[in-house]
Amino acid sequence: MTGGRRHNAQPLCKSRVGIAIAIGVLLGCVFALCFPNGFISISNPAPMLNRRFAHSIAQVGYTLCDSSERLNMLKSEFVAASEENSELKKKVRELTEKFRLAEQRKDQAEKQVLVLGDQKKAGPFGTVKGLRTNPSVVPDESVNPRLAEILEKVAVNKELIVALANSNVKGMLELWFNNIKRVGITNYLVVALDEEIARYCEAKDVPVYKRDPDKDIDSVARTGGNHAVSGMKFRILREFLQLGYSVLLSDVDIVYLQNPFNHLYRDSDVESMTDGHDNRTAYGFNDVFDEPKMGWARYAHTMRMWVYNSGFFYIRPTIPSIELLDRVAGRLSREPNSWDQAVFNEELFFPSHPGYDGLHASRRTMDFYLFMNSKVLFKTVRKDANLSKLKPVIVHVNYHPDKYPRMLAVVEFYVNGKQDALKSFPDGSE
Repeated sequence: MTGGRRHNAQPLCKSRVGIAIAIGVLLGCVFALCFPNGFISISNPAPMLNRRFAHSIAQVGYTLCDSSERLNMLKSEFVAASEENSELKKKVRELTEKFRLAEQRKDQAEKQVLVLGDQKKAGPFGTVKGLRTNPSVVPDESVNPRLAEILEKVAVNKELIVALANSNVKGMLELWFNNIKRVGITNYLVVALDEEIARYCEAKDVPVYKRDPDKDIDSVARTGGNHAVSGMKFRILREFLQLGYSVLLSDVDIVYLQNPFNHLYRDSDVESMTDGHDNRTAYGFNDVFDEPKMGWARYAHTMRMWVYNSGFFYIRPTIPSIELLDRVAGRLSREPNSWDQAVFNEELFFPSHPGYDGLHASRRTMDFYLFMNSKVLFKTVRKDANLSKLKPVIVHVNYHPDKYPRMLAVVEFYVNGKQDALKSFPDGSE
């Protein structure tokens, strides 16, 4: 019985194995038909890698090309923006200048109202006084940072004495600053118009400022005479005022005997010494012009006053003061044969009239005995026992060409007490 069961089991196992083999072959045929190259074909990988590498190179090249084009475009935009910015800056400067000029042309009373506040009613009779002291400008150090740094060290209470000098006046310059030092004045500055004077001042421990090169000024600065150099100061002084400093402009043919800052009023735009020699010529008088052929109307009254001296004046940093400098410098550049002192006075005093807008600047005449010109000294003071006892603040040797010996004589008379130091000189020039 047992042997019969084993005989029947063997044929069954063989049939199962056969069926499995048949199924495997069938499935192999199916996969062979469906996937002839197999699931992953690596028979020839090179073309695929080459295509991918070429695609990557092309993409990088496109990126670089695009970046270069973008960079060029940004450069072009930057250049265009810079040009536009420069043009805008130019327009801003032009508009600022136009605004400044418009402000200057406004009525003076209106400007004072804008600065000082609301309009006020007039007070009782005899109590009303107009304002003579214009407000100072807002300092602008960007005008000349180097000069601003020097003035910060030299100036006292935002004011200083300023003189222009070249090598032609070296002897007078030394006498000028020696007397300034002797009096004890520290707030003074020499604007050197050539290298020799700059080195000389530095060697003598004199505060000095050497301007930046300017071809329009330098030729005159190096070789110009007294009047030529004098005319340059109106352009150079402008920066001092823009920086917010009051300037006591001084020629070098001046002897300092006292500190002038102790004798200034500071209530006007310009405070100047006069070329006048007495009360009438210095401060003004009514001069009657006689024309007999006019009959009843033969007498015409005129107002006369001798001019301010443009070699010694105190000027405050106000809009009218800066306008005065601009007007004088402008006229001197257009009228090279004009005398700076004549132009200075015309612009300061001529009133508005058809075709001309006058300058709205306040002014004060200095005491002609304290701020003395050489005509007053040699024609009047030295011959008067009482007047010769007075000690002036300064003596300006402006009326005489023999400046240096007369300056030495002034020092001898007022400083060293030599009573006959002035006697050998004539009243005028010979």
